[in-house]
Amino acid sequence: MTKTLLATALTRRAGLAALAGAAVLVSIATLGATATYAADKTSLKVGIMSGEDEDVWRAAAAEAEKAGLKLELVTFNDYTQPNEALERGELDANAFQHKPYLDNQIKQNGYHIVVAGYTGLWPIGLYSKTHAKVADLKDGASIGVPNDPSNEGRALKVLEQQGLIKLKDGTGILATVADISENPKKLEIKELDAGVVGRAIDDLDGAVVNTDWALKAGLTPENRIAQEATAENPYRNFIAVREADAKEPWVAKLVAAYQNPTVKAVFDKVYKGTGVAAY
Repeated sequence: MTKTLLATALTRRAGLAALAGAAVLVSIATLGATATYAADKTSLKVGIMSGEDEDVWRAAAAEAEKAGLKLELVTFNDYTQPNEALERGELDANAFQHKPYLDNQIKQNGYHIVVAGYTGLWPIGLYSKTHAKVADLKDGASIGVPNDPSNEGRALKVLEQQGLIKLKDGTGILATVADISENPKKLEIKELDAGVVGRAIDDLDGAVVNTDWALKAGLTPENRIAQEATAENPYRNFIAVREADAKEPWVAKLVAAYQNPTVKAVFDKVYKGTGVAAY
């Protein structure tokens, strides 16, 4: 190789090395910027259920903006999607569920999601349009219950508290109809989607319905003939985030934006006593 060719080759190698070094520096700088953004977020996507909760979260978004945090509210129509979206990073947080539901979702899907701060409690109730009290339910009455694992167990506990059924000893919060050990009235328990069970009440003698779905189905407190106890209730709803984000500064700001008197006043107006603040 001539001296000229050798010099040209060396120059090219040096240029490539410089470009590679520059690329590394750009990558490091980009990663650094990403890490800083992750820790100092000023804009968040929060998944919530469509309906009444949108009014409450609009009030929370206004409070968050005062703290320099912009919230984009992403609405869902069923319970299965918000955790999946959060796990994938499509959301920064969600607010729609209680701990037994999340525990079951983690068990089934391996999600890395934790509680950031509590929001409200909606006591589940037994509703009927044809009977004024539990004692009026006749033998063979049809009772609808939500069919997702945690809420079905919760609904069956309500029926047990009312003396309508008895569950096997040691049955936990994930009870199903298979765990009923005694059914003296021979009730026909119909397992339906949580969003459907309330709307199906005209075809049932009674239905155990989550309060938010009861409101959507047009059910009122006058239709409620029994309700779960509220003392030491494990079914408080909460704001959830990915485990890796739990200690980030924006999480505390988000929780504070919800847990304040201004938002509570909107919550109370929207839910008219059917839900209670749980923080």
